[in-house]
Amino acid sequence: MFRAGSGRLGLMLAIVHRNRLSGSSKRRHKKRYAPRHVCVTAGRINENQPCDTWAGSAAGTGGHNGADIGEGNTMALWVRFADGPREGFGTLSDDTIDVYEGNMFATPVATGEKLPRARVRLLMPCTPTKMICLWNNFHALAAKLGVAEPAEPLYLLKAPSAFMGPGEAIRRPPAYDGKIVYEGELGIVIAKRCANASPEDARTAIFGYTCINDVTAADIISKDPTFAQWARAKSFDTFGIFGPAIATDIDPASLVVRTILNGAERQNYPISDMIFPAADLVSALSKDMTLMPGDVIACGTSVGVGAMKEAANTIEVAIAGIGTLSNTFAQ
Repeated sequence: MFRAGSGRLGLMLAIVHRNRLSGSSKRRHKKRYAPRHVCVTAGRINENQPCDTWAGSAAGTGGHNGADIGEGNTMALWVRFADGPREGFGTLSDDTIDVYEGNMFATPVATGEKLPRARVRLLMPCTPTKMICLWNNFHALAAKLGVAEPAEPLYLLKAPSAFMGPGEAIRRPPAYDGKIVYEGELGIVIAKRCANASPEDARTAIFGYTCINDVTAADIISKDPTFAQWARAKSFDTFGIFGPAIATDIDPASLVVRTILNGAERQNYPISDMIFPAADLVSALSKDMTLMPGDVIACGTSVGVGAMKEAANTIEVAIAGIGTLSNTFAQ
């Protein structure tokens, strides 16, 4: 929330945040991506823990795709793409997409088709039913703002109509002429239906991680002194950007979020500074609402939030191991 009457942009902006096998009968094999007895726990492969039971949901609902991609490689970068009028999904490696069919979150099947990355346009990597956005979830930001660290996650929902993928243009709302703010964040992508989960069970409900730019019409939040308008400020079309990929089998505590505006680094902060780590977040949120496959949790941002002020802007959120989410904003 913005403090009424504050003229300091830095404080106002910071407070916004929550701080090859297979296919047809002519092919000899089909490789299924998710054996039922392989599961990801805390970002690592655990071959001894089954994934087909879930606290608070029907057994076998959803499931984690935690098996190897290729020989001896357990990490995957899942993407969705447009190839002319056709849309599909697959795994990205060395500028080549291995195309899959079926459901990304429920044992997808490799078709054997390969596409060069340069030939396709990347889309947002999944289609969430909701995006849950955290506020005040980093020790460094809470200390800078001089606010208490929350006892439980503080969050809002961003409208699905705001969702957008890499390479697309952020649009200024026609009726708003105030500050448009970037927020580089880590996103958690849910693998399967998840409700009332313990932190231990919540780990198995995490499919992977992505980059997020939680764009905000900052001046709207405190426009009405009687009601903080978080959802409105963050739900304009094109304000919920994520991608370019979902990385599986990656330890989120090892990641660093960088935000680059017009070539200048504006944010550089470690995910290990989060107040509520990934599994704790998923557990807590699952007790408030049922999380569905493909749902995205924006983990909140840290110091360095700011406005995009130039007539033409390029904004990038980069996380090594996931990729770079790049978009433009012209005004």
